[in-house]
Amino acid sequence: MPSLTTARLFKGLLRKEIEGPHSTIPEDEFFDAVETGLDKIEEDRQLRVRLKYQSQQSQISNAGSVHSTNLEAEDETAEDFGTGAQAKSHKLWPEIDRICTEQLTQARQGVGEDGNGWQLFADEGEMKMYRREEEVDGMVIDPLKSCHVVKGVTAREMCHYFFDPAYRNDWETTLEDVQIVDNVAPDTLVFLQTYKRIWPASQRDALFWSHMRRITDNVDTGANDVWVVCNHSNQNDEYPPANQGKCVRIYLTVILVCQTYLTPGKDSKTATRDDLTCKITYCSTVNPGGWAPATVLRAIYKKEYPKFLKRFTGYVVDQCKAKPIMY
Repeated sequence: MPSLTTARLFKGLLRKEIEGPHSTIPEDEFFDAVETGLDKIEEDRQLRVRLKYQSQQSQISNAGSVHSTNLEAEDETAEDFGTGAQAKSHKLWPEIDRICTEQLTQARQGVGEDGNGWQLFADEGEMKMYRREEEVDGMVIDPLKSCHVVKGVTAREMCHYFFDPAYRNDWETTLEDVQIVDNVAPDTLVFLQTYKRIWPASQRDALFWSHMRRITDNVDTGANDVWVVCNHSNQNDEYPPANQGKCVRIYLTVILVCQTYLTPGKDSKTATRDDLTCKITYCSTVNPGGWAPATVLRAIYKKEYPKFLKRFTGYVVDQCKAKPIMY
């Protein structure tokens, strides 16, 4: 016999109820529906991971050994990667440089400074997550700030896996499709991402530039190196327009700031993975582009954001543990 939640969802499907301020779906049913959809996506991801692992083990058994690919993508070996040197001639560069600088400054600020209203909503060991409740035109756009510490990887490795689209489907579970709509430079890309629809919410997409940069201002005392990835929504005439098809466009600003710390007495030539500590600050502000119940959205991200950060950082640690260290 189907559960009460399943019966409610089926009834909602028959009524073709969708998100919106006039939706007749009660908030508890809206939450149940989205939570069920996210749980199913996570189950599918775990199955893919198990199948991928079994395939890799089979290859090892049959071949005796597997040649691991170099972590550094070909374009990332250039000396000017992470400096923006090749992106400076692009018309987006003034905005990219300004937003990256602003976001880095904000990420470096403490959560208790200037009475800025940060509220702790998740505290799991080294990982702490804060939010500020904000709404625009009735839509929740709560800024989020997360602090975490991960052992065994560098700042560049963490940012590499966050920036490079080749790995994104491995850790971003709600992703349906990724397109590079403008290859600005090896360290700067413009993406159109489409996300899986989670009923009863409308399907979403996002158009944003992404820039990976090495920070050399020596502000972070004691850090061996500092890398960031900054993502910011953008719309130009030559890019796919918003809200023209089945998807609602979301608007985002995200920065991932990573710092590498080494065991005292070690340097980049003598350190092993046991000597690496990566301090992470992740900040995001997302406008969902359409209405959904505020209480539901806040309940969902309270549950999903910690899972996302643990999943992503765990993925990077797993990918790097048998590979040469990349600074």
